[in-house]
Amino acid sequence: MIRLALPVYVELVTAVVAVGLIDLLWVSGLGEAAIAAVTVATTAEYLAYGLFLAVPTGLTVLVGRRDGREPLGPVVRAGWTLWAVLSVAITVPAVLLREPLAALFSAEWRLTAEFFLISLGGLPVYFAQTVADGVLKGRGDTRRPMRHALVCNALVVALDPLFIHGLGLGVQGAALATVAARAVTLAITLVALSRALPRAPSQALPRVPSQALPRVPSPVPSRTAGASPKAGPGGAGLAREVVRTGLPMSGDFLARSAVGLALVDLVAGFGTAELAGYGIGQKIMLAGVMVFYALRQAALIRTARGEATGSPLWLGLGAGAAVAAVLNAVAVPVTALFAADPAPAVGFLRWMALYLVPFGGLIAVGGVLQASGRGGRLLAATLAGFAVQLPLAYALSGWLGVTGVWLSMAAGACVSLAGALVPRGSGPGSALGRAPRSTRTAAGPPSGR
Repeated sequence: MIRLALPVYVELVTAVVAVGLIDLLWVSGLGEAAIAAVTVATTAEYLAYGLFLAVPTGLTVLVGRRDGREPLGPVVRAGWTLWAVLSVAITVPAVLLREPLAALFSAEWRLTAEFFLISLGGLPVYFAQTVADGVLKGRGDTRRPMRHALVCNALVVALDPLFIHGLGLGVQGAALATVAARAVTLAITLVALSRALPRAPSQALPRVPSQALPRVPSPVPSRTAGASPKAGPGGAGLAREVVRTGLPMSGDFLARSAVGLALVDLVAGFGTAELAGYGIGQKIMLAGVMVFYALRQAALIRTARGEATGSPLWLGLGAGAAVAAVLNAVAVPVTALFAADPAPAVGFLRWMALYLVPFGGLIAVGGVLQASGRGGRLLAATLAGFAVQLPLAYALSGWLGVTGVWLSMAAGACVSLAGALVPRGSGPGSALGRAPRSTRTAAGPPSGR
């Protein structure tokens, strides 16, 4: 699990955190309006990815279930069909509405809209990269996606100064550099993927060797096995299955984004210093939180492929405790790099120790639930936690100030984790340790259902 998760962590930190920071670094000399444009664009892109997330997640799960057993061609073609449809459905409205969208977030909306024209217009390239990497991860290969992310960042580092300053394109140069870097990286990825995939649809792709782990039966039936002609190669049936499998993860992502916006509004009521501290603390914490998401992807890949996962719950809880300890140790010196008054950010990171432990367990367990067809339970548990967190945040903040907001986050994470662990037949309890009966060969349903 850890060996599989390490490349994912590097990929996530590189792809999610580094690109935006590199762009911000190079446009910082152009003024506050330029910084705001890049910040807003990064947030908008993050939300757009949440709408598309169901596709690469569903592909990873279905490719993992089929790999070495059934042809991968039909699933891969379904993924690319969804990419084409959703790229148009998301990108075209976003580009056409870029000016009113920019006006919602920035007073300097014209500069932001110019950035949007390129950054949002380049979303299909970004989406295509996640599709290709999703197929590779389904095969148990997390190293190549990591290398792709590193290549992309190296290109952004080289192209940003050229486009922004060398060619005098300003803020738009940052967007062009990022899209160009992603396009080159995508070309490299597609060449590697075409060599790895079978030449004929009837051929099954050999499995990527597991790291000497014992085989564990798949937790759910392979819905594609014995599929009807309607769900055949390139059919709507497989496309629906990809979306249905990945949709809970997309819903979880978007729900967290919405709640995050609500918390920003609430914290803003306590003054600019507290809001700045919250923003700084969140950026610092993000590097640690990516550990949990790396564990989730590792658990998702291994569960989909029917391989042993150990105990994702304990790994997640342990990772949460470790991340909390590290953040508390570095809180003062690191936050001082970003703010003249680091006290609000330090206070945020101190209180997050109560949140990170249950949150780490929840995210790690989520990979097993998602890959075993129980992503709906994960989404329901997440929403239940938010249903507790938001009212509690408003109630406690009136009594304890901004500290009440941080306590509400911990309470919501605990509720979500408890909801994800509620036993139900061969539910999450089995996913956390007990190997369920193979449904690839069984004539009936899994035991315990």
